[in-house]
Amino acid sequence: MGQKIKSWVEEHIASLEAELHHREREIAILKKISDAVTHNVGLDKIFQMVAEHARDLINAETLLIPVLDENKESYTYRAGCGKNANEIIGESLPLEFGVCGWVWANKKPWWSGVIETLSAEEKIRWKEEAGTVILVPMVGQNSFLGGIAGIKKEDGTEFNERDLNLLSLFAQQISNAIENVTSYEQLTQAKEEAIKYQVELQKLNSQLIDTNKELEHLALYDTLTALPNRTLIQDRIQQGLLNAQRDKEALSVLIIDLDSFKEVNDTLGHDTGDELLKQVGNRFQHSLRHVDTVGRLGGDEFAVIVSNADTDEAVLVANNLLKVLDEPFIVNESNFHISASVGIASYPEHGEDVSTLIKRADVAMYVAKRARCGYFVYDLNEDPNSLGRLTLMGELRKAIDEDSMELYYQPKLDLESGKIVGVEALARWTIPEKGMIPPDFFVPVMEQTGLIKPFTKWALNKAIGQCVAWQKENIDITMSVNLSVYNLRDPEFLHVTSELLKKWKPKPGSIILEITESAIMTDDDFTRNVLSNLSKEGVHFSIDDFGTGYSSLVHLKQLQPSEIKIDKSFVMDMNTNKDDAVIVRSTIDLGHNLGLKVVAEGVETQEVMDSLKELGCEMIQGYHISRPLPVNEITEFLKKSNKTQH
Repeated sequence: MGQKIKSWVEEHIASLEAELHHREREIAILKKISDAVTHNVGLDKIFQMVAEHARDLINAETLLIPVLDENKESYTYRAGCGKNANEIIGESLPLEFGVCGWVWANKKPWWSGVIETLSAEEKIRWKEEAGTVILVPMVGQNSFLGGIAGIKKEDGTEFNERDLNLLSLFAQQISNAIENVTSYEQLTQAKEEAIKYQVELQKLNSQLIDTNKELEHLALYDTLTALPNRTLIQDRIQQGLLNAQRDKEALSVLIIDLDSFKEVNDTLGHDTGDELLKQVGNRFQHSLRHVDTVGRLGGDEFAVIVSNADTDEAVLVANNLLKVLDEPFIVNESNFHISASVGIASYPEHGEDVSTLIKRADVAMYVAKRARCGYFVYDLNEDPNSLGRLTLMGELRKAIDEDSMELYYQPKLDLESGKIVGVEALARWTIPEKGMIPPDFFVPVMEQTGLIKPFTKWALNKAIGQCVAWQKENIDITMSVNLSVYNLRDPEFLHVTSELLKKWKPKPGSIILEITESAIMTDDDFTRNVLSNLSKEGVHFSIDDFGTGYSSLVHLKQLQPSEIKIDKSFVMDMNTNKDDAVIVRSTIDLGHNLGLKVVAEGVETQEVMDSLKELGCEMIQGYHISRPLPVNEITEFLKKSNKTQH
């Protein structure tokens, strides 16, 4: 017994001595940091010193120090050490992002002990994302300043309360350092400025002239492209209007927006995007007359003022601007192709003041972007703010309620068998006084006003019912119906569609819902649940307009479509445009590699049809087969097709 007590005492003494050694070591490190703060060695050195010592004491693989930026909307990793630290230091992230965002929002440290206090849903999320992270906030007298974060223990254990307390001490020291050094730097700067003021006072007059010129340039020119900015553009439009009114001439304003430029920034980084914008601006500038003006309104949007030019002349300018984008851009030794959409508004036809011309050119640009037609001249009927458009909205609601719209059907041909194997349902709306209203006009209106919900229910009911009617006549084909991204976000859509399937009982696999490529980028559990449940009810899915968006293989895998449809913009000129031909061939190969059928839209000639067949494309649709037909005509078409095939 005596020996056991002696051993216990010795072990206890050894433990106390080790703990004392740790305490002495911690005190020595804190004193060293305190001395560094006192002697104002500089924040970056203090940050690095804290990072290195803190990592050592809490046995972390990586130690990082995120510091709140001046804008209070983001934070930057100012120092760190350990695994992968060099790759992270200098990176900035939004304030609400990740564990740092949690700490700022909750105003308390993050460590493993916090996880048990979270809800079950949050616990799963944060356990996966940050179960091996500890982060204590650095708090000054009045606000959050940053934090100290440890990532993974080197021995594989979790960070404990001792680590939390130790990092909290460091956080207090470094918070004082930030405020002290900031105050010291401000004081030093004030002294230096006072000295410089005496010297610079004699040069003030000449500097004021230079400064005013520089300020004028900054106020009127874009800092990235050196082109006129929005303010100068508006001023030059105003001057142009005064000259046009005096000389009884026309004047046109073009708004240009680069297509899919956001994906360039997101995929390749803002540095690449900025260089691309500079090159685009330079090409635009060199393609215009010296009396015309090109400027950057912001982001990827440019404006062009064309003096003494009516709408017809402005269209020639728009075509020329689009043409200069055809040649690839070279950024960081890589080639880029970029397209644009141009909106045109002219004085006096479309407006007589600056605001109206810019606004209407902008409306026209969005129409061009939506229709993918390159350029578009302002049309009152396409303006969402025009009285005519608002009136049509009321008529559109009435048309849905009174079932006065129609579905037309365009056949899909199987190239191998030569049989018509499906149709795509396309909405048509005719107003006696105005004629047929194009879907490119009324579908966006429905999406903006919420009418897309009752319209989709109407279209699905008509299409599924017609498909079943044909099945009863032994016309066994698939029925494709287009969906809007707004349908995928509608909480009632799944229930409504399920009820229609129960009502009509179509054959499994005969109903295909077409979703645009951009819509499948919606990456959320709700959408996946909707698609998964409809798939279980025998509904198939098709990716429409494939090649015009930036979908990833991950999204395609999650959706599990049965087919992809190549957009007609690539198909129509594939035999004369090498780039289009490459895209079509690559898309067909991709579809086959993923086990999907491929449908080519916009087939208008026998030559294109033959080329697609050689490439192994399964199905086609387009005017070469048939234009969209009303139900009576398409039924006769299908019956004749059946007889021919038999």
